[in-house]
Amino acid sequence: MSLDPTACSQSSQTTTPADAGMSETDRPRELLMLATDLDGTFLGGTREDRSELYRVIKAHREVVRLVFVTGRDPEFVIGLCADGFVPWPDLLVGDVGTTIATVHPGSKTPIRPIKVLEAEIAERWQDSGAVVRAALEGVQGLSLQPTDFRYRVSYDLDPGCFRPQTVAIIEALGLDVLISDNRFFDVLPKGVSKGPSLRRLVAHLDHPEHRVLAAGDTMNDLSMLTAGFKAVAVGGSEPRLIEAIGQTPMVHKANATGAGGILEALDVFALMPTTKGSLHAI
Repeated sequence: MSLDPTACSQSSQTTTPADAGMSETDRPRELLMLATDLDGTFLGGTREDRSELYRVIKAHREVVRLVFVTGRDPEFVIGLCADGFVPWPDLLVGDVGTTIATVHPGSKTPIRPIKVLEAEIAERWQDSGAVVRAALEGVQGLSLQPTDFRYRVSYDLDPGCFRPQTVAIIEALGLDVLISDNRFFDVLPKGVSKGPSLRRLVAHLDHPEHRVLAAGDTMNDLSMLTAGFKAVAVGGSEPRLIEAIGQTPMVHKANATGAGGILEALDVFALMPTTKGSLHAI
């Protein structure tokens, strides 16, 4: 980038920045939000890469806001983080975007829904669980998952028996269907998924959008990866996801799988220091 030749004469009149002379480690560092899927992403890849990613997060925890954006429910997250290897998130966008909560490790209620953000989700759902289960009872290719979710109904999908017209049954109810990894069939409130819920959380926290990195690997991550943030589809992602992303701006298609793909993206976007590349100020 060329410089304005008049800038030199003006520079002598400018005030010296308050952080002039500080080392990079002394400068104030801007908060980074890492919003990541779990299975195949944050929990995927080699043990070495997972250990390194978790180490980096823990080493810079004061400036990293960790958000799990997952199809998993709060109980899974509590069990996952109990042994200390996987770092606790600060926030949870769970149940494919139908749960938005703060996380409080060690307390009697470690996952606490953010009521102001969940109110619209509940309104769109309208206690539709029983209606959905009745509508899909006996439908070929679907097996109801036993977990009693609050604002979704989820099924295991058998692609050999599944009939595409099943989607129309749910759409007629005014709800959304999300099929991911060719084996999960989620019924969600209209317009609710990982991406919209993450955007609402970012706005609620007034977190700068340019300091968000979203990471995922299957079709239920598409809305998050294309929500306008910096994003990474980790290596080994579902082919349909890669095809759907296309040339979406700011989405890095990583070579490394799972946690290694996140490390790769952190370096590509120069967001925080990793051993995968040169050190960058957070």
